[in-house]
Amino acid sequence: MELKQKQVDYYFPKGFWWGSASSATQMEGAAKLGNKGPNIWDYWYETEPNRFFNEVGPEQTSQFYDRYKSDIQLMKEVGHNSFRFSISWSRLIPNGNGDVNEQAIQFYNDVIDELISKDIEPFVNLFHFDMPLSMQEMGGWESREVVEAYVRYAQRCFELFGDRVKYWFTHNEPVVPVEGQYLYGFHYPALCNFSKAVQAAFHEILASAKAIEIYKRMNLGGKIGIILNLTPSYPRSQHPSDVEAADRADLLFNRSFLDPSVKGTFPKELIEIIHSEGFTPVIKEGDLAVIKENTVSLLGINYYQPRRVKTKEHLSNPSAPFLPERYFDYYEMHGRKMNPYRGWEIYEKGIYDLLIDIKNNYHNIDCFIAENGMGVENEERFIGTDGSIEDDYRINFYKEHLKWVHKAIEEGVNVKGYHVWTFMDNWSWLNAYKNRYGLVSVNLADDYKRTVKKSGKWFRELSDLNGFKDVTR
Repeated sequence: MELKQKQVDYYFPKGFWWGSASSATQMEGAAKLGNKGPNIWDYWYETEPNRFFNEVGPEQTSQFYDRYKSDIQLMKEVGHNSFRFSISWSRLIPNGNGDVNEQAIQFYNDVIDELISKDIEPFVNLFHFDMPLSMQEMGGWESREVVEAYVRYAQRCFELFGDRVKYWFTHNEPVVPVEGQYLYGFHYPALCNFSKAVQAAFHEILASAKAIEIYKRMNLGGKIGIILNLTPSYPRSQHPSDVEAADRADLLFNRSFLDPSVKGTFPKELIEIIHSEGFTPVIKEGDLAVIKENTVSLLGINYYQPRRVKTKEHLSNPSAPFLPERYFDYYEMHGRKMNPYRGWEIYEKGIYDLLIDIKNNYHNIDCFIAENGMGVENEERFIGTDGSIEDDYRINFYKEHLKWVHKAIEEGVNVKGYHVWTFMDNWSWLNAYKNRYGLVSVNLADDYKRTVKKSGKWFRELSDLNGFKDVTR
């Protein structure tokens, strides 16, 4: 260990998790194979392919279903000691609520066993935006019946795989289905209905707590958490109106899921806003007690960009559908650093600010960076003489974020690991393969051929040394 510390400028704690994150729909492919049932993405593509970039849908994606053995070997070669994937609810239980698919059991058992055989810790997420179509037809997260079906699905997963999987997550980014399905129209069924959004959000939190309750009761000896995309809200100025606008944005997008997940209670200010606007959800007797008593033991944090906010410049139309932006406007900070392909600001210190907030306000709960990454278009422009993509921009992106993660650890934050998005280029919801994020490239024109990028080779060194050098230091 001493030798490694001498070789690096930023050394991370022993046992640090180095790896990547993925999701079933974005990576598995085989959408109509192995007795898998349809999910909302399969259906939406079938009915409205024009919604998808270049009309590329989820049927094939990156073919992990057929290539998992060679892909897991490649994970080992690029330095993974951990890997987060999701189970497809509609693959395991094709109707969402009923008989379990034996072919799916075999597939996920094989994946888990293969990871373990390569000394890669499996992190399993139960829900990553892929609601079974049968469950969506019952109302999706608006429906109490779907909550109960999800809990039964979670229990089956614990029973089937809990002897080997020691890190579980109930949801990835639960605010995103709320935004996409009920506010901004980028997930099926693309509604604009804040009342349904609130009910769906409450049910997601309730479903998470109920799954945690069952997991704890089963006494399987692992940890169960949730993965939240936390976006720090920065006010334009310290003027009270700007500060209040940033607080409202943080309340609606971050604390709405963070507080009940970690503290077991909803923020008082959020309850007041929801009530005053007339959107109080249906809450049954005992629901709040279940949420209170079943908080997470591990928090995954996805960080990509900051949110910059100012007070409203103009009054909102009172007759328009209610949206969170009723309380604030976005603004573009002068001189901001951008990823021009994704249209997102790059602000590395935001990851530190989030972690310090977790330390100061959320019991310094054990946490890890569950996603961090940079999507770039047309990466084939950067192919080097050896045939691999020379993505120095991605290496720099990781380094600059990791410096702030390291600083947070030095200041006592319980950060246990760093997972990038993602292992290999994958299909990305409505954007298909427009932006590439992987440590490994996937050539769609050449039978989905995998090639390790420069960032993948660097990541192997990062993991081997448990840290990295910084020539600018």
